[in-house]
Parts: sequence; structure tokens; C-alpha cells
Amino acid sequence: MTAAAMTTAAETMRADRGQPVLDPPRPKTEQLLVGMFTTIPMLALVAAVPLAWGWGLGWLDIGLTVGFYFLTGFGVTVGYHRHFTHRAFKANRALRNGLAIAGSMALQGDVITWTADHRRHHAYADKEGDPHSPWRFGTSVGALARGFLHAHVGWLFGRESTNAQRFTPDLLADRDIVRIGKLFPLWTVLSLLAPALIGGLATMSLWGALTAFFWAGLVRAGVLHHVTWSINSICHMIGSKPFAAQGKATNVWPLAILSMGESWHNLHHADPTCARHGVQQGQLDMTARVIWTLEKLGWAYSVRWPSQARIARLRA
Repeated sequence: MTAAAMTTAAETMRADRGQPVLDPPRPKTEQLLVGMFTTIPMLALVAAVPLAWGWGLGWLDIGLTVGFYFLTGFGVTVGYHRHFTHRAFKANRALRNGLAIAGSMALQGDVITWTADHRRHHAYADKEGDPHSPWRFGTSVGALARGFLHAHVGWLFGRESTNAQRFTPDLLADRDIVRIGKLFPLWTVLSLLAPALIGGLATMSLWGALTAFFWAGLVRAGVLHHVTWSINSICHMIGSKPFAAQGKATNVWPLAILSMGESWHNLHHADPTCARHGVQQGQLDMTARVIWTLEKLGWAYSVRWPSQARIARLRA
């Protein structure tokens, strides 16, 4: 483990020493809701292929899908991941709350739960205690196939519940973030119905509302789900490892655009608090560019940018 990773883990655990890793198991009703919001967008994604041929898809649907994909995707990558989980930069109150809402609209869980799970992942990367390591069951072909499915989506259906008191005491002390987290059902409804409202008003038709709901609501959420899950699964199994990183994190370049830079995962595990993950030549990192823009606007500050000396120290 690198010094940076050790520091991050220590910061997370220092104030909460003695707290258990897990909370009591999630209620079955909550698991049912998780299953619904995981499988319905996936089914919509499967149905999207035949629906796309010849009808039910227009330029307005494409524009709304791309727009909501990046709005909610950056809510996860800039907000949930680099700001809330790893504190790669600080944000003013309006930006912080906006990022929490945008991340919530990705339908990947409320900000506190997501952050707690991800901090636990880094504390136990690819070891016992990691909630979604693909190496959980061993290294044989069968074990890795099972591990891939577990890391990609299976872990979401378990009843394990990460102890937020241990992993996210900073967020629990923020009344704005606690309030936004409790309103997660509202952000879910907004995420799905806002595209339908825009599509309906733009076309002045129910059909326009329905196609926008399908493409920019359900399909968009399904694609973003799988891209995010691929960081947990694919980016811990195959790819390059130019840096000495905690766990088995890798770089997988084909995912760089859809993941907005998150698939430069090897550097991230080598230096979790770094605001840029794609630090080598040609590594596109749109999330880092958004953070750079927010910094120039004065909304983000104390950004932890990498230096050449720092990168050189991390090389494997």
C-alpha cells in the first residue's frame, strides 16, 4: 500500500476506531427496491436494441439521453467519488449540494451509502471485507467467473450494509448532505420524469414523453449502471498496471470516455485522493477537466492535483 493510500485509510478510520464494519443486514423490502432499480433499467437496455430499429428514437431522445447521462455521470464521478469519498477537492455549499443531488439522480443509491461502500472498498481492496472484489472466491476460472458477476452486480443483491458511522462520520455531520440523502426517492423520480417532461413539452405529445422516458430515463440509467459496475469488475481483473497500487486495480482504456476517466483505475488505487486519474500521455479524463473548470470558476478549491515527482514515486 502506498503512503497516500495509507493516509486515506487512516483518515477514514481515525475518528471511528472501534465501530463495526457492518450495520445490521438491510431489510428485505430495501433489497427488493434495490433489485427493482437495478433490473428494470437493465431490461430497458436489452429492449432498447430492437426498439432502436426504425421507430421510437429521434434526435431529441439522443440529445436528452446524452445530456442526462453526463449530468448524472459527473454527479457520480466528480461528486460521489472524487469529492465525497476521497476529498480530492473542496467545494462551496451550492456545488457540494448540487453534486450530491446529481449523483443521486444516477440511481446508484444515496450519497452516504455510496460513499460508505466505496471507502470500505478502499480500506480492504481485493481482500476480505471488500464489498465487491472479483477475487472474492479464488483464482480458478470458475471462481473468477463467479467473482466477476459478484463484483459487477451480484453484491448489490446481498444484505450486507456498510456501517456509515464508521466510514462516513464527516457526511453524517453535514445536515445538508443528510437531508439530500433522505430525499433519494425524490431524486429518483426526478431523474426518470424530468426527461419525459422535457420530451413531452418539446414535442407536445405523449409519445415524445414516453420515448424520452424510455431512452433518457431507463436506458440512460441502465448504461451508466453497467459502466460504473465495470470499474468494480473489469478494472480489477484485466488491463495495465503502470503504478504500484493497493489491490489489483488496472487501467482499461476502452472505458475511458463512457466512464468519464474513471477507468484509469490503477493510478486511482495508487493515489486515491488525486483529483486526476488519467495522468499519462493520451489518457482522457473528462472528470478531471470538469474539476479544473469548477476550480477556475471558484466553486472548487484545495484541489489535489498530481505533480510529476509524485507520479514518478508511484510508478511500479
